[in-house]
Amino acid sequence: MKVYDPARIRNVVLLGHSGSGKTTLAETMLFEAGAINRRGTIEEGNTVSDYHELEKEKEKSIYSSFMNLDWRGHKINLIDTPGTSDYVGEVVGPLRVADTAIFTLNAENGVEVGTDSLWKYARKYEVSSIFVVNKLDNERSDFWQTVQEAKEHFGREVTVVQFPYSEGSDFHAIVDVLRMTMYEFPERGGKPDKLPIPDSLKDKAEKLHQELIEIIAENDESLMEIYFEHGELDEEQMEEGLHLSLVKGQIHPLFCVCAARNMGTGRVMGFLDDIAPNPLEGNAPKNQNGDDFELDPDGKPVLFLFKTYSESHVGDLIYFKQYSGSSVAGMDLMNNSTSNSVRLGSLYLTEGHKRISINEIKTGDIGAVVKLKDGEVNHTLSEKGNNIVLEEIEFPPTTIRTAVKLTNEGDEDKLGNALHQIHREDPSIKIEHSQELRQIIIHAQGEEHLGVIEHQLRNRFKLDVEFITPKIPYRESITTQVRSKYKHKKQSGGAGQYAEVELLIEPYEEGMADPPDMKVRNTDVHDLPWGGKLVFNNCIVGGVIDNRFMPAILKGVMEKMQNGPMSGCCARDIRVSVFDGSMHSVDSNEAAFKTAARMAFRDGFLKANPKLLEPVYEIEVIVPQDHMGEVLSDLGTRRGQIQGMDAEGALQKIKAHVPLEELDHYSTSLKSMTQGSATYQRHFSHYAQVPFDVQERVMKENAELEEV
Repeated sequence: MKVYDPARIRNVVLLGHSGSGKTTLAETMLFEAGAINRRGTIEEGNTVSDYHELEKEKEKSIYSSFMNLDWRGHKINLIDTPGTSDYVGEVVGPLRVADTAIFTLNAENGVEVGTDSLWKYARKYEVSSIFVVNKLDNERSDFWQTVQEAKEHFGREVTVVQFPYSEGSDFHAIVDVLRMTMYEFPERGGKPDKLPIPDSLKDKAEKLHQELIEIIAENDESLMEIYFEHGELDEEQMEEGLHLSLVKGQIHPLFCVCAARNMGTGRVMGFLDDIAPNPLEGNAPKNQNGDDFELDPDGKPVLFLFKTYSESHVGDLIYFKQYSGSSVAGMDLMNNSTSNSVRLGSLYLTEGHKRISINEIKTGDIGAVVKLKDGEVNHTLSEKGNNIVLEEIEFPPTTIRTAVKLTNEGDEDKLGNALHQIHREDPSIKIEHSQELRQIIIHAQGEEHLGVIEHQLRNRFKLDVEFITPKIPYRESITTQVRSKYKHKKQSGGAGQYAEVELLIEPYEEGMADPPDMKVRNTDVHDLPWGGKLVFNNCIVGGVIDNRFMPAILKGVMEKMQNGPMSGCCARDIRVSVFDGSMHSVDSNEAAFKTAARMAFRDGFLKANPKLLEPVYEIEVIVPQDHMGEVLSDLGTRRGQIQGMDAEGALQKIKAHVPLEELDHYSTSLKSMTQGSATYQRHFSHYAQVPFDVQERVMKENAELEEV
């Protein structure tokens, strides 16, 4: 297998809303380059990139897929990614290592909301971006409306390089305003004829040609001078300026294709060769300190691991980008993220499920390694002594959660191992083993995402599981001050148990004064692992309780706070003062005082006008204007409090605070009410008191559980 120098490598990721034609475009590019002899289709389930059984069944991309092709002496590493927001975790990794993003737009639907979300990630990683308007042969194709929407969403830097001669069933030719020529395609697609631009379109082409020249010239002073002097740039000057502007993100060229009929694809590939950045010019990473990391073909090897797949009978296949030097199989390196030494196994390039053995991976290239004993997504490998750690991929926050329950007892370890492997392969999934809720909770990106996880657990790991509604991690506190007394006395032959404690239990506030009628001998302030504080005062006088029993009293209080009296969830923001009690010279011990404290705290807590707090999340909903009414109305039914509304390009952004209980399956409802045109993100904000009816319901449910 040929090894390419960095200057001849192009790392390209295909992005776009589901159904925009990314996979078909990838298939056509492979066919045009001679990498495959026959183009597969989504409907037939035989494309190179959508090779998983679930992808064939759903007729859509679920996983990112890696391919490579040679186009006129340049190697194009092509990464096809899913277009559904549920699988965004499969997109951010490839974006981190790509140098160019091709955004596919469906000429029938224009700019769809999923594309806006992907655009944010492309800007975050400063990836050069190209737009391809696809499906121009559709009856409802509207190229110019799509261009207008692209400019509204992504800025005036979106610049037309090509436009169609005609659209719909008559689509067969493309006018190129960079080369000022028309490409006319045979009926079955393929290599076009180059023709003069028809007289009827010359004015439009000239106007767009001038716009292209102007945006190129305004980004380069030397070209601006030439333009002012001659009123024109030649094709070579335009290509040079276009390259520099693309690398700097100052222009986003827009092309025409009909991928299904193989029309326009070769021109896009030629543009990648001639104009798009190579890895030395493109998306340079930062190290952990935030400094830029310069790619160095002559330097010592540095690799960044960004994607893991596990294949049966093979094990983990870990994809990496070579950021410095070269890698060869059998090379000994250091995993700087774990400080462990590792040896590279066999190296591969991939075309979908097909693996191609390769001896060496040079700087800027993307490869895969098997049998790497210590390696995860976001790890950096290098020669020993070079302690560089590259900035990690930041995966998006989850939007949905579910609890997983085993049908068969005894499979707990197997389930734990399965969930760990699923998370390794897709770090956008979070696995929570909640001792508080006594549940394993899976956090994912949407309903479809959960469906894929369930499919893997059942079919790949052979586990009989059920997804159930997860419990809410409530918090408990109090609103009034009470005094509570409890005597624990137990005699059952031999040594007995005796302890009596009297507590002052109060809601805690920062800076509150000591109890006025008590002398505080000692104060312990505990920042609780679950949030909030416990302030514990020792106010004992006269030695009625020996000081050695204070830790046991604190432990008894803390145990009940971990298993709150109202809901079984944790209590917080409370001050407890031990001010009286009694002990027995023989029967008093730590266990007795712990029990007495626990019971005194429980009884007092329930008399102190307790309140139940629920987690409230800040959500951001990105929605088209025409669906604003439905979304706002629905948030009202979910006890949502609107925090603000702003325009975000052509879309609207709604900020709101919504209780977690009301967000279960919200992503599904949002898609349904907006026909899939809205997305949302959420972050924990704060705890707030629940309505009285919710508190009564939760207390009743907890009481019933304790009776079982």
